[in-house]
Amino acid sequence: MAYTYRWLFNSGSARVGLASIAALVMGGCATQHSPQTAQSVQVSPLTLTRQNLESGGVAFLTPSSVTGQEEDRQALAMSFFEVLAVARPEMKLVSLPEALSAINRAGLAADYRRMIEDYRLTGLLGRDTLRQIGAATGTRYLMQLKLAGFAQQSKNRWGMLGFRIFDTQITNLRLFVQLWDGEDGAIVWEGAAETTSAYDSVSEETVTFRSAVERAAHELVRHLP
Repeated sequence: MAYTYRWLFNSGSARVGLASIAALVMGGCATQHSPQTAQSVQVSPLTLTRQNLESGGVAFLTPSSVTGQEEDRQALAMSFFEVLAVARPEMKLVSLPEALSAINRAGLAADYRRMIEDYRLTGLLGRDTLRQIGAATGTRYLMQLKLAGFAQQSKNRWGMLGFRIFDTQITNLRLFVQLWDGEDGAIVWEGAAETTSAYDSVSEETVTFRSAVERAAHELVRHLP
């Protein structure tokens, strides 16, 4: 009988059966927990007031990003715009596609390209070009987003008989925002947010880029005047 038990345990069907039982048991407890999120926000109000922000309006400029994340810039602007539009419906907002269209119609494409390239090198947005963009978009303030970092990783937490049961999915995003005054070229507000989300899951799903951006955007928008 001892020999029989040993053979059953070592057989493939026994391994699969035990792994299936373990997965069902653990899955019954939690196939995917709600993400545990840690956030930090730093804001410099500078000279921006609520009255000026609401009367002046905001247009989005092409975001900057760290190397390797260039393809995420449009998605970043779209997600941030959606959060801001819901949170501040009274404010005039010009999305990135609308702003780029207005810039192109005004014949400012070359000046805009130079300004964005100079910003990557100097951190400055030229006053004259800002004023022209403000006039083209009908807004006083221009929003510059910077994706400072985005990373996703998976850590194995628990396994049985060679089968993975739990993974910890971790997503980290760092976002920097500046509002520039198109009238005088000054930075009137800036903020930085870092958000880290982690949850245990039996699937391969991760916290999406959009979800991470929305969390950071909500925190930053909450601190606007």
